[in-house]
Amino acid sequence: MDAKQIRRLKPELTRYLKQFADCFGRKDTRGHMPTYVEGQLSNLPRKSVEPIALAAGVPVRTLQEFLSQHSWDEDAVRRRIHEIVARDHGGQRTIGVIDETSDVKKGDKTPGVQRQWCGCVGKTENCIVTVHLAFAKDDFHCLLDGELFLPESWSEDRARCRAAGIPDDMVHRPKWEIALEQYDRARQNGVEFEWLTFDEGYGSKTPFLRALEARQQRYVGEVPVNLTGWLELPKVTSRRTHKTGRPCNVPRLTKDSPKPKRIDALLSEHPALANQPWQPYRVKDGDKGPILWEVKHARLIRPDSNGLPGETLHLLVARNMLEQDELKFFFSNAPEDTTISQMLLVAFSRWRVERCFQDQKQDIGLDAWEGRRYVGLKRHLILSSVSYLFLARVRNKLRGKKPRVDRIPSPRRPVGVNAKLVAGRPRIRRAAGAHRQHDRVHATT
Repeated sequence: MDAKQIRRLKPELTRYLKQFADCFGRKDTRGHMPTYVEGQLSNLPRKSVEPIALAAGVPVRTLQEFLSQHSWDEDAVRRRIHEIVARDHGGQRTIGVIDETSDVKKGDKTPGVQRQWCGCVGKTENCIVTVHLAFAKDDFHCLLDGELFLPESWSEDRARCRAAGIPDDMVHRPKWEIALEQYDRARQNGVEFEWLTFDEGYGSKTPFLRALEARQQRYVGEVPVNLTGWLELPKVTSRRTHKTGRPCNVPRLTKDSPKPKRIDALLSEHPALANQPWQPYRVKDGDKGPILWEVKHARLIRPDSNGLPGETLHLLVARNMLEQDELKFFFSNAPEDTTISQMLLVAFSRWRVERCFQDQKQDIGLDAWEGRRYVGLKRHLILSSVSYLFLARVRNKLRGKKPRVDRIPSPRRPVGVNAKLVAGRPRIRRAAGAHRQHDRVHATT
């Protein structure tokens, strides 16, 4: 970025922040938003309230009260973020990414703080955990939403919650329920996702997967190896029962039908997977070169709540070609004719939200909040998304559109597909007479 571009950023930021003006009832309160956002976008080494206020010549107490006490509609600010993203960045190839992050905190007054698994340090630590929904399209990505995960110990201690300003109706909920609420909120505000992806912490929750299916949301999500299913449809019969009122026929598996197996057992034991050759794919370019994974694919029948055959999903098994002990399992409810490369592009798009967390913590100060009131934390998360959205838009504008072609070249013969590495549906160019499984790329023997 040159000096001329930097000088242009201030008026561009002013125009951008005017879109949020009606979220503030008072002019003086509205004036603190640019102070906070400019502080987050500055080169301050620490971007908590105190250094931001001191650098701007504003009383520290005033900026603290802006976050935790002043009256303004933070929900309207978040809604405006969604509207801007939907208006300016929506369309095809959009992916929603669900994930969580954690921040180490000292003491016991910060809302939601306790000793729990802290991903940022890789161990159990005194920290808070927040659940987030990210948006990605092509080379653009940002965070749409973030919410505190309230541990059970906090939820059961309402006096402690009230001391931290946590509303009485805010109780402990599984992280997947928080994520689903964020997804619904974004959709209500006009954001559409062609795809959704998430890690096995969410993919392990069958109610979450069923909720996405009920919303007709297409997904590719990582799942744990202990989920079960069939690769062949088992036989189902019915029997007469008199347990409840009038006799009726109840479906059940026949005696000779196999029980659903764990997906790791299917990989090693079922011929459809065990004898299937691994197919190599180049999923993305890393700092040290292309990242290559081998993949097996099958159609998996999942058991329903009664243990009977339910929905049929795509099962993808991916193995790191350099670290072959590293396996990933993915489910997808995409249409049956969806290509493997298309689903892999979605499955391996979770780096987008991880990059958002990294950028926001290093450049914006997402982890620099030091308050003790829940509303302050909520507003900090929302304003951090405001700041990062501006940064992402400027970066995307200055970079320009530079699509990358991602493929695995074959030394034996030309590849029948060129798939652009974009966050969503790749544009496919088929070779003449190619089979429907044209995205398959054979390794050299």
